[in-house]
Amino acid sequence: MHSRQHLAAAGLTEQRWRKRWETGRRFLQADGETGKRFGNETIRVTPDGEVSIRLPAPLVHLANAPHGRYVLAGRVTFPHRGRQWRERVSANRAVAYRVHENVDRGRWYLTASRKLPSVRTAPLAVARANGLVGVDTNADHFAAWRLDAHGNPVGRPFRFGFDLTGTAEHRDAQIRHALTRLLHWAKRHDVAIAIEDLDFSAEKTREKHGGRKRFRALISGMPVARVRSRLVAMAAEMGIAVIAVDPAYTSRWGAQHWQKPLTGKRGRPTRHDAASIAIGRRALGFAIRRRAAPPRDDRSDRRGHRSVQVGAGTRGREETRPRLPGPRTRFAGAGSGAKAGDQGAHHRSERPAEPESRQRDSMAVGLNGTVKPFFRVPGCLGL
Repeated sequence: MHSRQHLAAAGLTEQRWRKRWETGRRFLQADGETGKRFGNETIRVTPDGEVSIRLPAPLVHLANAPHGRYVLAGRVTFPHRGRQWRERVSANRAVAYRVHENVDRGRWYLTASRKLPSVRTAPLAVARANGLVGVDTNADHFAAWRLDAHGNPVGRPFRFGFDLTGTAEHRDAQIRHALTRLLHWAKRHDVAIAIEDLDFSAEKTREKHGGRKRFRALISGMPVARVRSRLVAMAAEMGIAVIAVDPAYTSRWGAQHWQKPLTGKRGRPTRHDAASIAIGRRALGFAIRRRAAPPRDDRSDRRGHRSVQVGAGTRGREETRPRLPGPRTRFAGAGSGAKAGDQGAHHRSERPAEPESRQRDSMAVGLNGTVKPFFRVPGCLGL
């Protein structure tokens, strides 16, 4: 009605507005029912795209097919999620249809819809059982790395890119395509997905970042809310668990503790790849750092091996391990005592264990055949 009162501003004539008004109220829709043939008895669409309508009793004489049905001449296709729709109608599961006309394009469209399954909350231990995929969200791609149940990265990292330029429909399609590839990869390995719980609603103001225009534009363009909602809905449809973790310092600590150790002949992982490992380890309940501090008095005898995971209550578990100066020996203190490699510090054959001035021979034979010990002192000989 607002357009009717302002035809010039809307760019319409009265006749064109009247046509749009009448067309908007000329449609046909029918809800589906599981168990019926192809999921809908009133508007039936076969897997190959044939559309037939069940006519009411006053219009049965217009039917061109048995059982009072009217078959349309054209066939329909579903470019978006066509495979899922085909699997659903082949199993006679409920699908709702709506037939409507588009005045601007002069075409008739058939829209199919279905009810999404309710999201079920799975225990955290069950989601962690087979490991998971850590996902780092960026402005143009998802960086993902698969981790086993012990927090170790498996295989090589993957990157699922998307382009957020262009129209809103193009951006939405790019995000759906990237998430579909990510979910199929996780489904193939039967693992859950760990992703950061990002929220930039209060973090992109000028008071927060000052004159950093490029950074503010970057975080403003990241569709975190859309990604979160679509990922939850699509993962529930495929039966994949999603774990949201705290995003604090994942990029910094991931690059600090994982980027260099994973550098090899095949290349160097990016900072985003290392961040995905940090996200996955945090979702598994492990610290981001790989090792705990070394034992104080020995390496593994009494206080456990140095490669054990850091406990959740350990202070400084996310920090680097300091390097202790001095030799790495068990019995000698740092910077003092005999070295472990010095054989003179042990009672070995023909090796001095005392100063040469007080060296004691093993035994000496006297002139009368008796065995007497003696000491050799520089400058004299005593019996």
